[in-house]
Order: sequence, then C-alpha cells, then structure tokens
Amino acid sequence: QVQLVESGGGLVQAGGSLRLSCAASGRPFSSYVMGWFRQAPGKEREFVGGISRMSEGTYYADSVKGRFTISRDNTKNMVYLQMNSLKPEDTAVYYCAASPLYRGSPDERTYAYWGQGTQVTVSS
Repeated sequence: QVQLVESGGGLVQAGGSLRLSCAASGRPFSSYVMGWFRQAPGKEREFVGGISRMSEGTYYADSVKGRFTISRDNTKNMVYLQMNSLKPEDTAVYYCAASPLYRGSPDERTYAYWGQGTQVTVSS
C-alpha cells in the first residue's frame, strides 16, 4: 500500500503559476506510475497527466499540454505538478494517484491509491 498527501494548492490569478506536491509513503515509490487528476465543481474527475516509474516518460491531457509539467523524485518519494499560465477553467480539486501497472493510463480505474486532494482556484 501507499499513502499520498497533496499540498501546494491555493488561490492564484489567471496567468499565474502554482506547484503542487504529492508526498508518498508506504511501498517503494518507484514501483508506481503516478498520475494527477482534477475535479471541478459539478464535473467528473478528469486526467491531467502522468509520469512513468523512473521518469522516462510523461503524458498530458490536451487541455494542459504545454502549460503543466509533471516530475518526480524517487529519492524523496515525491511527485510534482508545475502549473503555469493558469486559467480560470483550471479551477478544481487536484488529486495525485498511484498505479501499480507497468504502463500509465488516463483511466482513473487503473489507479489504486489516491490522495485527499488539494484545491486550486484561479481567478480571472
């Protein structure tokens, strides 16, 4: 098992930046593909992006491509989501998640462990 705790959310103006962090504890962190998801009010949770076990690959939803960057530090059991050029439509609760599968996926059903989420609000 792995426990995940997100931090770094807050209120930011449109065009600004935020960096979310996700701290993991439990089983070896490098055993998991990591993903970020978000859920806006009244909407379903959606995939934001993911990173492979040893950072050899990252992948993003089209809506954030070029603005968001995912990274991880397996020595610190951390995964990060750098969010630049934020837009009001990025407002959501952001979740990190861990998948035991070898390959990452945008399908949230493939992620076994979830954090509690951190709120990001982008004002116009």
